[in-house]
Amino acid sequence: MKLLYLSSFIFLLLMPNLVSADALDNLANLVKQGNGKEISKFFATSVDMTVMADEQTCTQAQATALLNDFFSKHKPQSIKLLHKVNSSANIQLGVYILTTADRQEYRVALTLKNIGGTMNIIELRIEDETVK
Repeated sequence: MKLLYLSSFIFLLLMPNLVSADALDNLANLVKQGNGKEISKFFATSVDMTVMADEQTCTQAQATALLNDFFSKHKPQSIKLLHKVNSSANIQLGVYILTTADRQEYRVALTLKNIGGTMNIIELRIEDETVK
């Protein structure tokens, strides 16, 4: 009987790992691939973009162009989760450290909002990683 309880307990502990990846995980993988075209499918109609020191509110097309320009200059190599908040069904936040092929590190922050039943990027920030 104890074995049954133990196996049930272990199954419950492993269950969160069986759930499919969320929108933040999918976007982190797309950032790692440097796939601006696929990321742009998640953009809201208006996106607050910060790429390095350039802050602006952009349309989807403008945000895609900025992101593709960044990826063309800084080829992504790896990405590491720094902080993630996805406890709300309406707002999610993910902060990642992106390492590029030239060994530079950038802090990438994604803010997603539930718009019409889908999670859309309302803010994307890419800044030099200064905290070591």
